[in-house]
Amino acid sequence: MATRTRELQFDFAACFGKGKIAASLWKKNLSKANAALARLARETGEGKLGFWKLPATYGATRGLSHVVAMAEAVRQRFDNLVVIGIGGSSLGGRMLFNALAHRYHNELPREFGGPMRLYFLENNDPDSYAELMDRLDLSRTLFNVVSKSGSTAETACQYVLVRDRLQRELPDGWRSHFLFTTDPKAGLLRDLAHEERIETLEIPSDVGGRYSVLCPVGLFPAQAIGIDAKALLAGAARMAKRCLDPAIDANPALQGALMHVLADRELGRNMVVSMPYADRLRDWTEWFGQLWAESLGKEKTASGETVRAGTTPIKALGAIDQHSQVQLYMEGPNDKVFMFIRNERFEHPTSFPKKGDMPKAFQYFAGHSMEELLLAEQRATRFALGEQGRMTYQVTTPRIDADAVGQLVFWAEAMTVLAGYLYGVDPFDQPGVELGKKFAYGLMGRAGYEEYRQRIEKAEKG
Repeated sequence: MATRTRELQFDFAACFGKGKIAASLWKKNLSKANAALARLARETGEGKLGFWKLPATYGATRGLSHVVAMAEAVRQRFDNLVVIGIGGSSLGGRMLFNALAHRYHNELPREFGGPMRLYFLENNDPDSYAELMDRLDLSRTLFNVVSKSGSTAETACQYVLVRDRLQRELPDGWRSHFLFTTDPKAGLLRDLAHEERIETLEIPSDVGGRYSVLCPVGLFPAQAIGIDAKALLAGAARMAKRCLDPAIDANPALQGALMHVLADRELGRNMVVSMPYADRLRDWTEWFGQLWAESLGKEKTASGETVRAGTTPIKALGAIDQHSQVQLYMEGPNDKVFMFIRNERFEHPTSFPKKGDMPKAFQYFAGHSMEELLLAEQRATRFALGEQGRMTYQVTTPRIDADAVGQLVFWAEAMTVLAGYLYGVDPFDQPGVELGKKFAYGLMGRAGYEEYRQRIEKAEKG
């Protein structure tokens, strides 16, 4: 498909052919794809999908102004920003940080490293918590607690610990070292903000955690460290239009969704390996993994039929995982679809020395660059997998900047929702996650969850 220079390009051709998706199978299922797209168009037109509205809501100067003002205010006062959150409350922000900040942002002197240092307290690992807290100057640190409900145990426990330490070390001003990002009206964190007079940013009530990167959950930490949030939203807005195109060949989200569902249902390709060839997109694979797994991994359809839907996301990084995972991908079970992300332009291509200035064994590098080598490895690995009958497709970005990442994020979100519609499941709920939480609450003695503790103890005793 012909595209403008700034637009992501998509190549699904290697997913079709002998032993892959047959043209007849594709044609047979186009009506289902068109129905899914019609539903998406209807629901977005009616304003029912909160995440779809985010690029327009925050892309407008007025919508983003509060986030920008808050980011500017905290930059003036603090050196460190610590995001306390887990899952959708942190993966998106960390993905943007990894993709768009300097590789060693937190290690650079302030005059080179941007407005603030940025850290994430996600897992409730006591060693990770203690070692970060021990190196921070708390008087120069803001803690951004992110949770829509406020009840997430991993986030709540770290908030309680930070709050206790701040009250002891900064008794007169501890409240000003917190910023809550939470539901605008309801939830434990919203109630706590009122009780303790803590400033807040809002997560729109119709936006779920794994779809929240383009609201203050991701935009605030990005803006605070100097990432161009407007460009991020502009890229997402253009991709949103592409993902409503009625022509499937021009709609990368619809193409991807139908391809993945057919590969799973008809061919047994029930895993998706996302493999960018760029360190900046390492955390994108983790963000995508949550989006895809929580949205599509469902026991039942929206109407209650048992389907056991979903494909398993696997994280890989080129060229590193050529030396760890590709042996399995080449010669192991043919049960995967491979998503390659190719970055055409790196900031520092880094040319090799002249032929005469290198050992003879490495002189084939002469006249080339590290960028060329990495791109050659990506091209070669994709071709080699194709030679083995593996299904691959490629997303090409002209460069990794805020605009391109905005496109990549929104494409993945739209493709996921359309895949959910094709499976017949609700791509916005996560009932399977809740049961484990209830058992954990029971083990920790939370009131109202005693029966869950009893069930575990009974089972363990045999």
